Amino acid sequence: MNGDYNLKEVVLAAFEQLITVEESDAEKRPAPGKWSAKEIIGHLIDSASNNHGRFVRAQDSDELIGTGYKQDEWVTSQNYQAVNWHDLLILWRQFNLHIAHVMNQTPDSVRNKERTAHNLHQIAFYTIQENEATTLDYFMQDYVVHLKHHLGQVREVLAMDEE
Repeated sequence: MNGDYNLKEVVLAAFEQLITVEESDAEKRPAPGKWSAKEIIGHLIDSASNNHGRFVRAQDSDELIGTGYKQDEWVTSQNYQAVNWHDLLILWRQFNLHIAHVMNQTPDSVRNKERTAHNLHQIAFYTIQENEATTLDYFMQDYVVHLKHHLGQVREVLAMDEE
């Protein structure tokens, strides 16, 4: 199946909702040590950055091997709390619209090519066993599921402010 798994539609709909959120609400943490909405969107920017490279490199490879990253450390070191909420949202939106383009232009033959050499048992949201063949298509779908999961967390954190 060629397509972006509704990534474009998901991103545009979420952006329209989130752009109306006040800066102060986006900064609130649900509990000590938990990410704010700003930090969750920051994590999704980090995820976009890492997965964009993975998706592009995988097109010319028989492997699906990607480098992991320390998500908490990335969020902390970039101090997403100090970044303007609207700027974060615009960066997140634009990066994901480009990823949707990359997904959409990837030929079915590349997307559906089975690969036995992978590390999706380590880096995927819904992991694949190390000895099980998988596809770039699966990894792209997994990216969208991961993004939707975290958008749900953003909505939960922001809903806590309304209680």
